Amino acid sequence: MPPALPDHPPASARFLAIETSTDTLSLALGEARPGGALHRFSGAGGAQASTTLLPQVQALLDAAGWRLGDLDAIAFGRGPGSFTGLRTACAVAQGLAYGTRNARHPHGLPLLPVDTLLALAEQARADHAADGHPAPRHTAALLDARMDELYVAAYAHTPQGLVEIAPARLCAPAALAGWLADQGLDGPDTLLAGNAFGVYGDALGQLNGQRRSALPTAEALLRLAPGLLAAGRAVAARDALPLYVRDKVARTTAEREGSA
Repeated sequence: MPPALPDHPPASARFLAIETSTDTLSLALGEARPGGALHRFSGAGGAQASTTLLPQVQALLDAAGWRLGDLDAIAFGRGPGSFTGLRTACAVAQGLAYGTRNARHPHGLPLLPVDTLLALAEQARADHAADGHPAPRHTAALLDARMDELYVAAYAHTPQGLVEIAPARLCAPAALAGWLADQGLDGPDTLLAGNAFGVYGDALGQLNGQRRSALPTAEALLRLAPGLLAAGRAVAARDALPLYVRDKVARTTAEREGSA
């Protein structure tokens, strides 16, 4: 069995973050301490991510003067999101973890599978603060799931960070107002964050709350990684799995006719 992880990672802990759940490939490499070394890459995702990802990871390591064995963990966006993107991030993270075994990590690098909507909410929080706005009480993360649906989740802002209050689920745009009301999130102290406003503007036009366009990013994963590692959320490569939420990419003819 892999040895137990420390309760508190060192301030100099080093992380690689991989986020490919949308049409953007996002990578970040850095340390846990504030102002620690940070190297980043952003480019086209989707089908191109699988060919670009590994060379860019190596480029970031070279820029930092680090090797994979110098890392303490790899964080990756586990979903929900693009099926291809999630599989790519998970497979690459597993491969890097399995291939990096040394005295510090005899069983390979630990992995931190992070919910995509948590990373989206964290990026929105950071952008909101950078613009000088006070922190909202809650954030509802909204990610376009295609097929006229959204991935949604909700988080409370606390002194300890973002805390999930409603887990990821699928929601029709027209049903979002009701879902927000059911969660008590239909007021001005809720930040609605994501990439859904331009896609489903008509259906979302009457929603209450502040709005901010945002995507999950590797930098958000990097900020979340130390706390997740300290909380014991790291897993072995074999236990790292995507979170799809939607079980099927397409419905059958019978299913489509039944919902008409």
